[in-house]
Amino acid sequence: MKVLEKDMILIRNLYLSKQYGARRLLSELPYKGWKLRSIDSVLKRIRKTGIVWQPGSGTPRSACSSGESSAQSGGQAEKTSISS
Repeated sequence: MKVLEKDMILIRNLYLSKQYGARRLLSELPYKGWKLRSIDSVLKRIRKTGIVWQPGSGTPRSACSSGESSAQSGGQAEKTSISS
């Protein structure tokens, strides 16, 4: 069974507060139907970053076009020329 978002929070809390490993989590919560490998991957992510999800790790909402980036850099050039 897939590990849901609320399940990942539960796994993180039990890992950080009670130092539960993957096998201990499976034995404590057998009704969840998790696989050992999926718990291992969640714990690996927690050990690496300290959090379950990294900010900005999802699909971007929109991509910048070349017109937007040149407009931003043009605005920066104007500000620096006015201040100097």
